[in-house]
Amino acid sequence: MSIIVCYTPTNDIPEERKDEYYDDLQSVVDENPESDMKIVIGDFNAKVGKINQGMEIVMGDEGLCEVVSENGDHLMSFCSANKFVIRGNLFQHKDIHKYAWTSPYGNYKN
Repeated sequence: MSIIVCYTPTNDIPEERKDEYYDDLQSVVDENPESDMKIVIGDFNAKVGKINQGMEIVMGDEGLCEVVSENGDHLMSFCSANKFVIRGNLFQHKDIHKYAWTSPYGNYKN
């Protein structure tokens, strides 16, 4: 088993830096034996939402919102290319358990 822990840069960095990050992450995944079960965990700074059309194998439809962030697009592509599953939205949870941050006036939840 290979466990890869990562912290993805936020959405506000340049797109080329995000591409470099995912290239580096892919290199780390590729360095591990093909026979290993791979678990990639961490903070991906991504919203993948609940609309999973075309991505049913990669993710469920139990997300918090319908919006997908740029980092969410990157994460879904990375998972699809590696046959990984985004586990956070596979199962039903109360909405309050689907986010870790709320803006001061409660308008935004991430």
